[in-house]
Amino acid sequence: MLSLAEVTAYLAEQDLNFEFAGDKTVVVSLPGTNKQFVNVAMTLGDSVFKIESFVARNPDENHEVVYRWILEQNRKLLVINYCLDHLGDIYLSGVLPMETLNLDQIDQLLGVMLQTSDNSFNVLLELGFKSAIEREWAWRTSKGMDLANLKAFAHLFTNPEEN
Repeated sequence: MLSLAEVTAYLAEQDLNFEFAGDKTVVVSLPGTNKQFVNVAMTLGDSVFKIESFVARNPDENHEVVYRWILEQNRKLLVINYCLDHLGDIYLSGVLPMETLNLDQIDQLLGVMLQTSDNSFNVLLELGFKSAIEREWAWRTSKGMDLANLKAFAHLFTNPEEN
């Protein structure tokens, strides 16, 4: 059975940043594209391996649309799925038996967690925080401030007839 020492040695070999969060849990920080980084917690239990990553906080609006979207995404995913915590925050989570776990699976799971979290981030922001994005855009525009970190949402503010 894979040990936490073997997992952390592998992470170090891959030059990944990680830290311990208890006796059986390691948190890996993966560089994202849409998200600056994606933190992934991996817990190696006695019988199960659990992997989890925060994706987005509880949406401000359009909960039904957001939840429908993540449920539709769950249909496409294997091993990991979207879920909510008691605050309504959105996570990715998965569980595997420890007896079948190997380093190749961990590598694949980290890739899937990164890709899924990173690719869904802007979609979830647009669905669940559109009003906040619009307010931020208007405020920054009125002050002549930089809009670089809002560029993914420029299509919300562009007149389609201008394109």
